[in-house]
Amino acid sequence: MKSIIIYESTHHGNTKKLVDAIAKKHHVETVSIENAESVDLSGYDMVGLAAGIAFGKFYKRMEEFAMKIPSGSRVFLLYTCGNPSAGYVKNITRTLTSNGARVMGNYGCRGYDTYGPFKLVGGIAKGHPTEEDIAGAVMFYDKISGEK
Repeated sequence: MKSIIIYESTHHGNTKKLVDAIAKKHHVETVSIENAESVDLSGYDMVGLAAGIAFGKFYKRMEEFAMKIPSGSRVFLLYTCGNPSAGYVKNITRTLTSNGARVMGNYGCRGYDTYGPFKLVGGIAKGHPTEEDIAGAVMFYDKISGEK
């Protein structure tokens, strides 16, 4: 299976840790959101979108990029945030499905967060993602890709 993960990991590299672990085990191609416009996604069996969460949804650039995913694409979502919630994928999932993409699933975990007021208290979710969180992302990919 030929897969690619488009990622945006800006503050502490939390999301990139998940992406790198999946790529290392499965030889998945990875591309930062800054370079994603030049990628022809039609050559991939599955596309991953990975980002942090801001204001209850994926980072804005990733939300905008989701609109460009070709109809019929199989897509999975990865995210890290200070306090995970299944609701964080609603907006991007709606965008993807309305454009004809098939969302295969999502995986989210805690990530060290010092954004906004959290900076005043030294951040939240220190030490995350943990090795267990990272292993969970790899197991998630194992499951949706059918690879072991």
